[in-house]
Amino acid sequence: MDHTELTPQMMLNAYANGVFPMSEHQDDPEVFWVDPTDRGIFPLDQFHISRSLAKVIRSECFDIRINTCFDAVVEGCADRPETWINDTIFNLYRQLHAAGFCHSIEVFQDNDLVGGVYGLTLGTAFFGESMFSRRKNASKVALAYTVARLRRTGFTLFDTQFITPHLASLGAIEIPRAEYHHLLDKALETRADFTDLSAPVTAQDILQVRGQIS
Repeated sequence: MDHTELTPQMMLNAYANGVFPMSEHQDDPEVFWVDPTDRGIFPLDQFHISRSLAKVIRSECFDIRINTCFDAVVEGCADRPETWINDTIFNLYRQLHAAGFCHSIEVFQDNDLVGGVYGLTLGTAFFGESMFSRRKNASKVALAYTVARLRRTGFTLFDTQFITPHLASLGAIEIPRAEYHHLLDKALETRADFTDLSAPVTAQDILQVRGQIS
């Protein structure tokens, strides 16, 4: 698709129809749309927290923040030899962040950004886009925090797009496309606000999301 045709509204329409954008590589200006045969999701009541990860969470060695450095999180996710985040996609996510649809979950240690996750929200669906880690367990803590926050704010669907061994180890599963579209349709019937919390998510809140301890 000609990247000059894309708008933030077109991105929202695509996500509402179960497809998401990718590029072949960072320097390729073209964007294509993906609707996988099997879709990755995190069941929000089945996140796996190992004993070692639980110990890290209890230690509160990381400081978790929301939407304080969105661009830096996306840049961290794109800082790898092969990435699907080209300038066109980055700029669209930046616009959607300014409009309140994209959010970053940021992991700090000693005031340094050491990991994070970013994604897009529609209805009660959170579309996880990418994550990065510069410290051991930083991305795992970011995902655990994200699940806890989604539960607290009324979300019903955490879309991971694809499955990796890392995500599977934390409880992500694959479901058929038809089942995913059914869950998405249900999630779009109502609305949740990722930023709407009267109190911060605590370490205890995060540990309560675990569906399995190993």
